[in-house]
Amino acid sequence: MPSTPRPDPGQLAPGADPFHEPRRDDCPWCGSRRLRTRERAPEGARRTPGTYAAVDECRDCSHAFQNPRLTLEGLLLRHRRHPVEDHIHANPAGRLRRRHHRTAARAMLPYAEPESWLDVGTGLGHFPEAAREVHPYTAFDGLDPTERVERAWAAGRIEEAHQGLLTDPAIAARLRARYDVVSMFHHLEHTTDPREELRAARTVLRPDGHLLVEVPDPARPFGVLPHGRWWPWKTHDRPRPLHLMPPRNLLAELEAQGYQVIATRASAPFPPRAHRIVARRTALPPAPSAS
Repeated sequence: MPSTPRPDPGQLAPGADPFHEPRRDDCPWCGSRRLRTRERAPEGARRTPGTYAAVDECRDCSHAFQNPRLTLEGLLLRHRRHPVEDHIHANPAGRLRRRHHRTAARAMLPYAEPESWLDVGTGLGHFPEAAREVHPYTAFDGLDPTERVERAWAAGRIEEAHQGLLTDPAIAARLRARYDVVSMFHHLEHTTDPREELRAARTVLRPDGHLLVEVPDPARPFGVLPHGRWWPWKTHDRPRPLHLMPPRNLLAELEAQGYQVIATRASAPFPPRAHRIVARRTALPPAPSAS
């Protein structure tokens, strides 16, 4: 399915950066201005399209984020610059990742068998392909900002392909209340606004549907920001996550948005360590009455 057309933003002002927003002096999570810089890209490389300038951390809530933040154009460029491995069966790491996919899919076995499942950030659809072995009667769809989702559909790994962003109002409206499960594996940390992603997931979930999330744990070994020449990414390109969210922040946000957190556990096939969270979509808490 083709992506939803985006309006033309028009010409940029002289000197404007199409790939980065202006640098902010407050935390995007809690609004605190007590920031410290955890990592900074080298001079000369920090304005390479799709890369980052610095990573700041909030001293109050411990949320870490790239600053300045990527624009949508910068985010899409990053997706194109980092292709996903096409064949995950060809090497031991790929086979380990496939086993991890099946284990993640089993996290939904204690609950009602899902009829429909949307995998957000699906790439080439390797997770739905593995999850179908665990849930053979579930219809798996995929959403991804790149054309890889169309390749996943052509390979038979998903039943419907949606190219674009979950936060696009047109896509969210088209998929409203269609899914029993929405999965996001190492997706939230690569988005410009994780809160908006969680709100959009509520929109496409059916009542009492489940959200399955996996995010890196910044407090565990290899979950902190990388340092040293041994790290496999180029110096100006690391780290790829736009946000590193402490688990307590994410759990509190899920509950504030009307999710009931029903399971959490640490899990990852190899570093970085990660947290897997299962949450159920419930009714939104009542708005406080004006007194």
